[in-house]
Amino acid sequence: MDPKEGGVCQAVRTIIAGLTTRNIYSEVVSLDNAESFFFKADQFTVHALGRGKGPWRYNKRLTPWFVTNLSYFDKVIVHGLWTYMGFSLQKAIKALSSRKEEKIPKVFVMPHGMLDPYFQRAAGRKLKALRNVFYWKFIEHKLINSADGILFTCEEEAALAKLPFKPYQPKKTYITGLGVEHPPAYVDEMRIEFESRCPQLDHAPYLLFLSRINEKKGVDLLLDAYLSIVESVEGNPSSGLAGLLPKLVIAGPDLESEFGKKIQSQVDGHHLLRKSVIFTGMLSGLSKWGAFYGCEAFILPSHQENFGIAVVEALGCAKPVLISNQVNIWREINEDGGCYVFNNTIDGTRKLLESWGQSSYKTKKMMSKNAFYSFTKNFSTIPATARFVDAISNQN
Repeated sequence: MDPKEGGVCQAVRTIIAGLTTRNIYSEVVSLDNAESFFFKADQFTVHALGRGKGPWRYNKRLTPWFVTNLSYFDKVIVHGLWTYMGFSLQKAIKALSSRKEEKIPKVFVMPHGMLDPYFQRAAGRKLKALRNVFYWKFIEHKLINSADGILFTCEEEAALAKLPFKPYQPKKTYITGLGVEHPPAYVDEMRIEFESRCPQLDHAPYLLFLSRINEKKGVDLLLDAYLSIVESVEGNPSSGLAGLLPKLVIAGPDLESEFGKKIQSQVDGHHLLRKSVIFTGMLSGLSKWGAFYGCEAFILPSHQENFGIAVVEALGCAKPVLISNQVNIWREINEDGGCYVFNNTIDGTRKLLESWGQSSYKTKKMMSKNAFYSFTKNFSTIPATARFVDAISNQN
């Protein structure tokens, strides 16, 4: 449930908030330490059993907890794949099945993009991809194919999930979407908090990248494409590209990772990037919303994005989004006119930047309106919660 781990934990919190409005009570069991700071603001019950060991997140307390507590619940939602959590749940259900008096709840799985073929094809993941093949064959297919339903966040995710593994034979699949709560209304404190994190911006216009500093997110593509444009301007001021680009703010955790250090070195090593690219580290609360509300547009040229909560948060702030066609919700946003979308390549990312920079003031204002319209129509919590409840309630 640590926000630094990515969007799944935020999805869990948003889903629970929506279910609470429908008088549906939720509890969470997680493999985190009970004293973790990120639980302090949660209004729901969390059973934190302690950190799991290794990449599988093994925890000997988990299966006994399931055996003791599962019968108290009507539905169980497994969020994510490839960890001990799903295997442990299967073990517990098998143990409970031998006790005729025990009620076994309906089980649903929400993969959150973890069946995307990208993870089997990406360079640098050959060993992990091979591990997944064996894990699927002996363990994970049992969870997917025995669950009462698989819950997908969009049509694209459901289509991609059919590709990488066999046998893939879920009983039922549902497109529930994923709601995101309306951003808080803008207040000046948001701008003040954000500016305190990057005073070197000095009130200049900027594009916002807000995500983990990870190769999957395409931040290296973004820097290469951005640099190619600023170098063109430097070498040929009359090229028509002058004044095209605002500054670039890169916000997110993992700057201390090997990839994060590489990205920072790339910026530090080029005088044109040093003048225009600002790293803020992870933003949250007022500073995060200040970054969203203050930007011209949000950019994420990701190689794989199952949903993209930050993309939707930007839409909720009426900000156009510049995204790759590997962000699975691009079709919904594009249909409403709230984005520019191109391939997840350097050339595609350059086209994102150029398209925005060459857009007229009138076009940008219209895209802002369309962005907010797309948020309310497709991604706010009310319609998403309704779809989620319908899916888990269609089981007798």
